[in-house]
Amino acid sequence: MKKNTFTFILLLIIGLVAGTLVGQLLVQVPALAFLTRTVDLSWEPKADLLVFKFELHFWLKPNLLSLIGLAAAFWIYRKL
Repeated sequence: MKKNTFTFILLLIIGLVAGTLVGQLLVQVPALAFLTRTVDLSWEPKADLLVFKFELHFWLKPNLLSLIGLAAAFWIYRKL
């Protein structure tokens, strides 16, 4: 498989989503609460230029398992 930016970003997104899904499955286990605790991160740039106005909303809610999935995806990319 050829290493390129698209493959890298795709693997990172897959790793992030996989880690988040595992975190959602383990949220019912009280002993693993430290792995499923989330942090809300948001960024909302806005601009009003009288002729042109825009608002963007980026929201990220990572947990420890999603970061582990991200690290695993990076490791897999390095092994390709």
